[in-house]
Amino acid sequence: MDLRFVLDPDLTPELREQIAALWVDVTNAGGAVGFVAPVTADEVRPVATSTLDEVADGPDRLLAGYEGEKLVAVLVIADNRFHLKTHWRVLKRVMVHPDTQGRGHGAALMREAERIASGLGLAALHVTVRDGLGLDRFYKRLGYREIGRLPAALRLSPTDTRDEILMWLDLPTSP
Repeated sequence: MDLRFVLDPDLTPELREQIAALWVDVTNAGGAVGFVAPVTADEVRPVATSTLDEVADGPDRLLAGYEGEKLVAVLVIADNRFHLKTHWRVLKRVMVHPDTQGRGHGAALMREAERIASGLGLAALHVTVRDGLGLDRFYKRLGYREIGRLPAALRLSPTDTRDEILMWLDLPTSP
């Protein structure tokens, strides 16, 4: 089933809860979206609330992907909040529900973000990736290139540190 995308959906209390639930499901399935499994909605909700408040108050944007009426994918197109970086954005909290993975939803979500960014006249997109999960291969297949690493920047536990991989995608320029 194809995804239906909505840019900047109305952040109702119901949608906020759906996003927090998605975040929990993604994290507990091994996803790298700011937490280490296992997590509960009570742990995720404060971070989700803060993230979504920045969307509601601007300038960040939310892209939601629906399979039928079910929310199955989200990402945040985050503004850099610095006047010398207005020509590119950071993609944050890239999530696809684990029950729908393997259907091309992640690639479709990223392509839609790319289409939106191009429509905004942006020159590039940036995403950071937790090393050790193979996520960099996914982004490379989509045209992103590794531009650097922050060694041992992510401490998942006292005995598990990971590099943070910086990925970059140059967007086509309009003629």
